Amino acid sequence: MIMKQRLYPEMIKKLEMLQLRIPTDHQKYHVISGDLAKRRAGYFGERSIDYYLEFLPDKHFILHDVRLFDGAHYFQLDTVILSRKFILILEVKNYAGTLFFDSNFNQLIRIQDEKKEAFPDPILQVERQSYQLKKWLRLAHYDMPVESLVIISTPRTILGTTPQNEKIYRKVIQSAKLPFVMMKLEQTNKKNYISEEQLLQLSKFILDSHSPLEIDILTHYQIQKSDIIKGVICSQCQAIPMERRKGKWICETCSFVSKDAHISALKDYSLLIDTTITNKKMRDFLKISSTSVANKLLFSLKLRSSGTNKGESTS
Repeated sequence: MIMKQRLYPEMIKKLEMLQLRIPTDHQKYHVISGDLAKRRAGYFGERSIDYYLEFLPDKHFILHDVRLFDGAHYFQLDTVILSRKFILILEVKNYAGTLFFDSNFNQLIRIQDEKKEAFPDPILQVERQSYQLKKWLRLAHYDMPVESLVIISTPRTILGTTPQNEKIYRKVIQSAKLPFVMMKLEQTNKKNYISEEQLLQLSKFILDSHSPLEIDILTHYQIQKSDIIKGVICSQCQAIPMERRKGKWICETCSFVSKDAHISALKDYSLLIDTTITNKKMRDFLKISSTSVANKLLFSLKLRSSGTNKGESTS
């Protein structure tokens, strides 16, 4: 049973909007494009295991994208599977090419298109996550085993390691093997540490304890608000800005017409700049001059008014 769904990450949404709203010659454009590509690959890799999770019995509770506080540090978990006998952490890696797990230097080396790259050791990563989750469980007065796996989501990926690195055979699997490893873990861990009712309570407690990471993306990439391209973006050809005429938004590039294109623009504003907006700021961002038109648009969105400034709304 899925207790927390896997949602499209907020950070990817922010990166997508930021990529659209900074000039292509901006000094951070390629950094943002690269980070966006990596995060998208990671997300689609995580999504690819959902098919195999469907083979697990309903007696397990599954939570995706969980961020908890262990009393000293926050830690992020891709997927957590709860059973009465143990908790399983899944760290999903969407790496193509040939992967070599170097146990001597605790790093992962990828060879693809004759290019060699080094990444942090994901086995070390899940072991650290296991330690932090055990610490969190103790603080919550739960005592049960924590297992962990690194899932390679790309089936064509070739895995390799040194002969003495036996840990990889226990910790790293292809996603298709997940249901069978789960069955083996159920057979190996024979003791029930909690009741079915306590299992449900624990899953709800993890859900309630989840603390999403809030990132001010402009600060994160050291981008000024003045660098952001203002205006309504055409959903058909991505041209900017669309013109407001007679209650409609018109694209001068492809002639596309929309009545509500400003909604997407205001979502961009919320993701990139602020979750509240005034009439003046709205006119500036949408590139419209009329105060009354801005008021009508704000009213039509039925946003919650807040603050002491007239016309300030929360998106």
